[in-house]
Amino acid sequence: MPLYEHVFISRQDLSNTQAEALIEEFSTVLSENGGSVVEQEYWGVKTMAYKVNKNRKGHYAFLKTDAPSAAVQEMERLMRLHEDVMRVLTIKVDGHEEGPSVQMQKRDDRGERRERRA
Repeated sequence: MPLYEHVFISRQDLSNTQAEALIEEFSTVLSENGGSVVEQEYWGVKTMAYKVNKNRKGHYAFLKTDAPSAAVQEMERLMRLHEDVMRVLTIKVDGHEEGPSVQMQKRDDRGERRERRA
């Protein structure tokens, strides 16, 4: 089956548990349609570059999936209809990277920054 990566942004006024429940809800939709979620990450509340639906911040979630295209289309359709989801991005990939995404890595793992001069 094809491999996909999904990122979606939900409204900032949701609680963390409600945002994580959305991840579970959409994972269930995929599994009911013959797909599976390989890995899921909740990135937390982040500030966006511009306002989306009058919101400056949003709950970011990331899913790595292995699913047929029909299952992905159904999940995207339900995401776009859901009132708490503001944006959706789905990308077809050749393979999933091992380990946590760049957003979840510690700042120490990203490389050394040069020292600031006083």
